[in-house]
Amino acid sequence: MPVTGGVHALVRRAHEERVLAILREHGTLSRAQIAARSGLSRTTLSEITGELLGRGAIVVATTDARHRAGSGRPAELLALDPRSGQFLGLDLGHTRVRAVVADAAHEIIASVVAVHPARTSLAARIRVALSLVDCLGREQGIGLSALQGVGVGVTGPYPVDESRAAVLAAFQEHFTAPILVDNNTRFAALAEAGMTDARDVLYLRLADGVGGGLVVGGRLVAGARGGAGEFGHVRAGIPSFGPGAGADAGDVGADCRCGKRGCLETVAAVGPALVAAGVTDLAELAARRHEPEVAAVMARIGVAVGQVAAAAALILDPELIVIGGPLIRAVPEIVDRAAEVIAGERIFGSGSGSGSGSGGPEVRAARLGDDDGARGAVAALFRQSPLLADYSVPHGMTTGRSY
Repeated sequence: MPVTGGVHALVRRAHEERVLAILREHGTLSRAQIAARSGLSRTTLSEITGELLGRGAIVVATTDARHRAGSGRPAELLALDPRSGQFLGLDLGHTRVRAVVADAAHEIIASVVAVHPARTSLAARIRVALSLVDCLGREQGIGLSALQGVGVGVTGPYPVDESRAAVLAAFQEHFTAPILVDNNTRFAALAEAGMTDARDVLYLRLADGVGGGLVVGGRLVAGARGGAGEFGHVRAGIPSFGPGAGADAGDVGADCRCGKRGCLETVAAVGPALVAAGVTDLAELAARRHEPEVAAVMARIGVAVGQVAAAAALILDPELIVIGGPLIRAVPEIVDRAAEVIAGERIFGSGSGSGSGSGGPEVRAARLGDDDGARGAVAALFRQSPLLADYSVPHGMTTGRSY
């Protein structure tokens, strides 16, 4: 896109977001009222509202005929369309695809999930995601013609150039809106950071894999090559258990899918945790977590997570450490054990390590559920907008379309 065209598009998009923000705050307004609040000229505002009406982002709610004095033509009153999806977030996880849709008021208006086998290919997961999106419109009546952006979270150490290219190509064929692709766990970190006033947040997620994310100064940090926050592939401080782990006291742990041995993921991911606890699924694990043998395994996982998080905390000095994922929802006591380890490793000040005044970071369980990655993708789209531009895109990464 030529520079002049790109600048024009940015300015136009900023005008659109100003109008949407005004309607979010004030509800139903006339064009004259919007103009007074936005400072836009009548001509510019007419173009912007015409475009938003055409895309379905806003609707004519009513007119001011009932309150209007005189015989002039009643003015149309505009409002956000509550059934119009503006931002679409997708999380292409190892065992499920999750989609959420936010409206122009930045409220989540739909959330759906589809489960698939653990080793489903990326191409198949993309097909599941697109089918899920189609169902949103067909079954829930959500309009997606006015989408301003699509965020897609993918699994694995990032960036995976082939995966990113495949996702971008597939979604660019399906949508005209800008496409943003990043690691799904890093998106989850952004969503969790949005639940707190803390500006510096370290996030770990214990799921089918173990990942994480860093929010520094309120910004999601990607790193030079998009790999920031890959805590799952840091060596755990204790021998691993599960398939591939040795029995010797000096064993460095199980083989990891990244090619190393003894990574945190070989200890704290859902699969190894279930095997070590001798249970078949997370529901059984949650029911039996207080049994001595199971509790001992979970405490060991908490120690490993705490050791990795403590080392990162000494380097990054976060205000808050959030530990989430399905394993934590099943066994929240893992967070307590990890917090004890982190508190024991701190070097700043004194106290319990459980609050901002204690000399250490606050440590707590995640507050969001299984849709955290998809919600984070939507949050990243908010920050991609001209008025909220503080999402850091990794080098070599594209959003698919120019804003």
